[in-house]
Amino acid sequence: MKIKSIHLYSHDGRRRDLNFTAGLNVITGRSSTGKSALSEIIEYCMGNSEFKVPEGVIADKVAWFGVIYQFDDEEVLIAKPTPVGGAQSSSAAMSRRGKHISAPPFGELDANTDDDAVLSLLSRLVGIPENRTDVPVGNSRASYATTIKHTLFYLFQKQGLIANKDQLFYRQNEPFIPQNIQDTLPILLGIDSADRYALEAQLRIAKRDLALSQKRLDTIHDLRSSSNLTAITLHSEAVAVGILDPSSGEHDVSAALRTLARWSAEHSSLRKDDGDRSAELENDIGLLRLQRRELQQQLNSARRYASKAGSFESEASEQRDRLASIKAFPRNPKTGKWQWPFAQENLGMADTVSKVLLAELHSLDQEMEAVVGERPKLDAYLAELENQTLRVVEQIGELEAELVAIVETTARLAEVRDRAIASARVVGRVSLFLENLAADGDIIEAEDANRKLRERVDRLTKQIGRDDREETLASIMNVISLDVTRYVDELEAEFHGTPARLDLKKLSVVVDRPGRPVFMDRSGGGENHLAYHVAALFALHRYASKNDRPIPSFMIIDQPTQVYFPSETQYKEADGSIERTESDADLIAVRRLFRLFSRYVQEENPGFQLIVTEHANLSDDWFQAALVEQPWAKPPALVPEDWPLAEALRP
Repeated sequence: MKIKSIHLYSHDGRRRDLNFTAGLNVITGRSSTGKSALSEIIEYCMGNSEFKVPEGVIADKVAWFGVIYQFDDEEVLIAKPTPVGGAQSSSAAMSRRGKHISAPPFGELDANTDDDAVLSLLSRLVGIPENRTDVPVGNSRASYATTIKHTLFYLFQKQGLIANKDQLFYRQNEPFIPQNIQDTLPILLGIDSADRYALEAQLRIAKRDLALSQKRLDTIHDLRSSSNLTAITLHSEAVAVGILDPSSGEHDVSAALRTLARWSAEHSSLRKDDGDRSAELENDIGLLRLQRRELQQQLNSARRYASKAGSFESEASEQRDRLASIKAFPRNPKTGKWQWPFAQENLGMADTVSKVLLAELHSLDQEMEAVVGERPKLDAYLAELENQTLRVVEQIGELEAELVAIVETTARLAEVRDRAIASARVVGRVSLFLENLAADGDIIEAEDANRKLRERVDRLTKQIGRDDREETLASIMNVISLDVTRYVDELEAEFHGTPARLDLKKLSVVVDRPGRPVFMDRSGGGENHLAYHVAALFALHRYASKNDRPIPSFMIIDQPTQVYFPSETQYKEADGSIERTESDADLIAVRRLFRLFSRYVQEENPGFQLIVTEHANLSDDWFQAALVEQPWAKPPALVPEDWPLAEALRP
């Protein structure tokens, strides 16, 4: 995987193209022209949602970024828009694939995918096998799959990194990244294959199932071996608390214990005693008290009824007397009939009003007869209720007296309750014992399942082979370290001529001096640190290329020759001119470095793509041939000055 071209689109539809070739590509020029942003653009278009392009001209004037990646059999365009509204990230992306891909016009840019799909596509095309980095249970990190984003550590050597004595790989100073590198680099170097990963996943599951099966089988055997003694012990306890007959286990103790499955405290063989009688008395007293309350309620209701009946009788009698006075009215002298006082002569007792009053008088007479007739029955009912209530009260008194008489046996009652509780406990232990007592068929089934799982574990273990990953990784690192030593010697760094190696645990370069090793952070001078960085990354990429490992075949180095100038100011003032480079820099060291760059991509790792952004410039023909464009000034630069800001185009 290499970079064919980088494309920037303005908000008004114009496009800026940068084309690269396999081999050495150099972009040199003044500072603040956008050189260092190239690595951020490439990373952004490799499925990284975080937008790291510096604020300013590039972020303000560029609407879309695009990179065309070149693989052996096809090319892939990944384009992403600049995050809008001040956002710091965007996952929207456009993907286009084909044998030969050209940068599309601005009008064809349209997000049709996202960063997750981009990572998956590029990982597959670069050849990263299916894998998963497993993290031990309880660790704060989560398991994850290795993807192309885990190759970024080896693709970028940015301005502040290339000569850093404390940090060898990109992002190594971020939390969890060192462990991430240590977990994923062995996979990228071929320690684990897709087949091995699948088999190891199956083996982990099989081992877990075998452990569970073995635990169950051990439990069954332990229970079986101790079951006879346990059964005898439980039988003795059951006899002691009185829930089994002593002779019940003469032939089969286990069978005797199974009879306890139907045992309950209510139907136990414990004999009735004072404790049982007290419970009966308390129950009977409770029932009688309930009966007494019911009789008392009936008696109160009857008394209230009798009281209301008496009031009714009195009121009805008074009303009848008032109505009876109608019969005292005078009679008509002519007809001899009752006559209303002061009324017309013909208005007698036969008129409507008279009839109503006489009918009401008759009704009251009948009701009075009924009330007077019911009075004896009501009195008898009241007397019966009172007698029943007295009898119940007497019975309650008798039972309470009997209950009081057996209070002295409280200790015995407590003993009986304790015996019932002890019996229940024994029954519970017996039930648990019988549940765990495996039948012969269960043992055979468990042993067969355990045997099959053990055979599966053995078979998978043989398929995977001996776990020699540590030895294999050590061998690979030794091969890489041989090249590290060669490149350190070629750059004439401190301690050159002494074996140097890449230490994966420390993520550093170590020089094995006689007596004690010297780590990169203990060596002095930026020139030495630059040499160790270049040597380690070149050796790593050379191994990956020669062994067809899934690490992209390009690397971007930003401003490596800064260490060869007397000061940072003089380095920036070099502005890509040959004259300033030759007058201010350690020209021998600069030329030696770029000679290694050129020879590396042509001889050491043919076809590898090395993109170097610089301030220095050399007059050598081979260096000038490596320039992507003429040295950047203002103009030209990465972003043309006449590109409009997004705000200027808004209505």
